[in-house]
Formats: sequence, structure tokens, C-alpha cells
Amino acid sequence: MRFAHPTYDWAVPAPGECGYHAANTPDLPMIHSMTAFAREQADAAGGRLTWELRSVNHRYLDISLRLPEELRGQETAVREAIGARLGRGKVEAGLRLETPIAPDSLDIDESLARRVISAAVRLKEIDTQLAPLSVAELLRWPGVLQSTTAEAETLAAESIALLNRALDTFVATRAREGARLREFLLARLTAAARVADEARVLLPQVIDAQRERLKARLAECQAAFDPSRLEQEMVMFVTRIDVAEELDRLEAHLAEIRRLLDQGGAIGRRLDFLMQELNREANTLGSKAADLRFTNASVELKVLIDQMREQIQNIE
Repeated sequence: MRFAHPTYDWAVPAPGECGYHAANTPDLPMIHSMTAFAREQADAAGGRLTWELRSVNHRYLDISLRLPEELRGQETAVREAIGARLGRGKVEAGLRLETPIAPDSLDIDESLARRVISAAVRLKEIDTQLAPLSVAELLRWPGVLQSTTAEAETLAAESIALLNRALDTFVATRAREGARLREFLLARLTAAARVADEARVLLPQVIDAQRERLKARLAECQAAFDPSRLEQEMVMFVTRIDVAEELDRLEAHLAEIRRLLDQGGAIGRRLDFLMQELNREANTLGSKAADLRFTNASVELKVLIDQMREQIQNIE
């Protein structure tokens, strides 16, 4: 794959061209995306349970829960189960319980139902415009219907077991997306390393070209010149445009990013920091540019860095 620009173009390997084949190599270290969705359903003793999990990128692990009234007491267990499997991300976890209304399996808390009806009547007296309380609304009131066949402990255990199944799917989805992000980053790393290598080869060519330009100008002036003075000018020029240290640091950062991708795990924050360091070296390369080709190299690097940084925001 090639990217074109009015002043430059470079080739970025397609996934698999960098020597890494995530789809065919099961033993690759895994990185995880923070963006995923999972949904699991199961029939339980107290009705049908449905878990829905979704997440987006976030600096820390932020869990938002929605639980039915019958399972409010499971909030701590749910948070612990999610926290044990996920490291970062803004996670929304919702559990829905659909309870069948069957006379032989449900009982009515008549005392609570009377209190709810009494409260509805008093509100109607205060504001006659209020709609009357329907039977369906009364039956949906928390606690009015009570299950006589499913114990709370059994329902809670079934909900946690279903949550673990949903988390298995959820984590697998994040891992698949992470594998795609890994391929994307490796391709850009290869392209950035190629740009750095070309800039390193270019440096002596720029110095030789400057030397020839100085000689040509002096020849045009038909003036005798002191070779030692020419060398002094060249030393100052080389010192001013020397980017060897920047290229060394840039290549070290690229190698560290590869090492982290090979290591796997929760590496998103470290990768984000390294993107800042890469961008700093690319900016310095551009500020020292004494040749259009150095300027183009700096721009190429910053485009690649921006592409990587955008995707790294989704890595756990």
C-alpha cells in the first residue's frame, strides 16, 4: 500500500508484510482494544437473564452498571468480576431480568400492593390530570410480585455465571480488535523506520552538496579561498544540521514500541507516551532541515505518528 502526497510518498506494508501474521499465529502475545460489545442470554430459574456489555476507550477502568431490583445486591460481585478481566475502558454493563407472570410460580405482596394503590389514589386527589395506576404498572412495581420457586441465591449465582460467559465473548472481541491494531501499528513502524533510514543515508549527501555549493559560489566570485576557512564553515554547517542523535533516539523508540507489541498486555499508556517522544524527534528533524528532503521526511514521520497515535487511544 502506498500513500501519496504532492511532495512525498511512501509505502506502508499491508497487514502480514511486516513478518507478523496475527490471523495465522495463535501464539502471538495479545493486546486488547478497549472497544467491544457482547450480549449473552440464558433461561434461569427466575426468568430470562440478558447481559449486555459495551466499552469505549478511557484513561482508567470506569464501570457503569444497570441491574434489576431483584439483583441489586450483586453489584459488588459484578464489579469484581469485570475488574478481574478488564484493565481499562469505559464499560457499560446492563442486566435485564424478564420474569414470566404465572399464577402457580408467583405470589403477590398484598400489603405492599395496597400501599402502592393508596399512594396512587392520594396523588390522584392532588392532581386529577394524573393517569390512573394500571394493573400492569402495579405488577411491575418492585416487590409486588414475589417468586416462590426461585431462591435469590440461585438467581444471583446464575447471573454471575452468565456474566462470566459474556465476559469471555467480550474479552475475545477485544483481543481480535487488538490483533488488528497490532498489525496496523507494525505496518506504520516499518514505514517510519524506512523513513529514518533514508534520512540517515541522506545526511552525508546534503553535506557534500553544501560543500560543492560553497566552492561554486567562491569560484563565481573569482576569489581565492582559504581551505581551512572552508572547512570551518562546513563544520558549523554540519553541527547545525546534524540529526544523527535525533535519528538514533527515533530508532530506539521504534524498537521499544515493537518490543511492547511483542510483549503484549496492558501497554496502551506506554505506547501513548512513546508517541509523544516520536513526535518530538520528528519535530526536531524538521527544525534542523537544511534540505527539502529532510523537511519531507519530517512530515512523513509526523503523518505516520498521528496515524499510530489515533489507534493507540483504543489500546488497553
